[in-house]
Amino acid sequence: MTPLHAPDFPYGLHWLNAAPTELRSLQGSVVALAFVDPASAWCMQRLADLAVLERRYRGRLQVRILAQPRFDAHRDPLATLKRLRRHGVSLPVAHDRDWHAWQRFNIESWPTVVLIDAHGMLADRIVGTPGVGALEAAVSALCEQVVEPPGTTRSVETNPEPHAPLRFPTGLVVTAERLYVADTGHHQILECTHAGRVLRRFGNGTADALDGEPEIASFCRPNGLSLLREELYVADTGNHLLRRINLRSGAVQTVLGNRLTRTPAEGPIQSLQDVSLPSPTALVAGNSYLHLTLAGDNRIWTWNQSAGLGILECRAGSGQLGQRDGAGILASFAQPSGLAQVQQALYVTDTLGSSIRGVQLRGDLTQTLVGQGMWEFGDADGQRQQARLQAPEALALDPDAPLLWIADTGNGCIRSLRLGGGVVTRLDLRKLAGPAGVAAFGGKLWICETDAHAVLCLDLASNTLTQVPIDE
Repeated sequence: MTPLHAPDFPYGLHWLNAAPTELRSLQGSVVALAFVDPASAWCMQRLADLAVLERRYRGRLQVRILAQPRFDAHRDPLATLKRLRRHGVSLPVAHDRDWHAWQRFNIESWPTVVLIDAHGMLADRIVGTPGVGALEAAVSALCEQVVEPPGTTRSVETNPEPHAPLRFPTGLVVTAERLYVADTGHHQILECTHAGRVLRRFGNGTADALDGEPEIASFCRPNGLSLLREELYVADTGNHLLRRINLRSGAVQTVLGNRLTRTPAEGPIQSLQDVSLPSPTALVAGNSYLHLTLAGDNRIWTWNQSAGLGILECRAGSGQLGQRDGAGILASFAQPSGLAQVQQALYVTDTLGSSIRGVQLRGDLTQTLVGQGMWEFGDADGQRQQARLQAPEALALDPDAPLLWIADTGNGCIRSLRLGGGVVTRLDLRKLAGPAGVAAFGGKLWICETDAHAVLCLDLASNTLTQVPIDE
């Protein structure tokens, strides 16, 4: 086959965090163009792989991200940039709002990485996430052909996020006296008073996976939290680990996971470090079990700890991206992200399906409560058959009423779903910036306004919304 010269970027492509780029200006280096959905966990994993390769082949490899909006919310360039930054992305990003670059490069699915050699010729494309091996081999072979690296430096990120006490907070747990916050962008877990005074920080603020005392331990973009007596469990999403904080001693311990993104193996666990947990996002801890969502695996799992090291059980999902009801592996999910338990039922925010799913633990039957399919989303209240959400990421059970509180992230609002009756109702609040965490306690609703780097408190009786002044 005759090599083809790579086309240049479409005219007017909007660069979000870097100076405008023309492909011909990058000749002399290998170029990786990553076409991604900013809402996709698979795409974020591919970008993490590319970030590692870009550092390894600095000067020889240039990475550019082209983000297309799956959801209406991500037609807003700022929302797209916030979403990517929440996952630690700092590579140059272009907002392909009208999919012109997608069409020019004949892309068919996310994520796709188009590789261009140092002479500007199309060299390869890696589709999906078949592990980092194929991408690494292709990039390595091309970079070895760069005899004299052009000496270009990494593009400087423009319009950085403001310095603030919090950075993209997500997970929340509230008790009678404490507020626990997953300060995702700062790679820490905070223990606060309800008034926002920080009592302890777990994690030293660097993106790593060290165990130990609070100031020694480290996390990488932690998300979901679950409290069981004196132990706080953490979905350490960026590390692909399950961590546990002993609240008496403050010690942080890795309890499950090996930092790999392979498909988990079902059955008795021989070694806790043999278990792969691709992008855990939410969890519910019980006396001898732990339920968790794996956004990178599209399944719901239970770690049954009743004997030995425990048994890992797939409760629902085939692993394929989709939205299908049914028992066990006959069901499919589209990036499950939030989780709550009500007696013998789990409730799940299925983000890419813009839906709320229910899993009956007796029989492992999955049913869709709200939502109509992968590309059906909107902003509508009503009976659950008519209601529409957009990329919801979190939910919480109200301890005082048969209600689920839903962080409808893409619509910038909080909604309630009445269990049994099935009515979905939007709270009368100002528009929120990417809410991705919610907890209910004592007649109040606690909300992570993630893209605004804030935690809010809503008094449900008076409908008064205030910002919790954490560490201010």
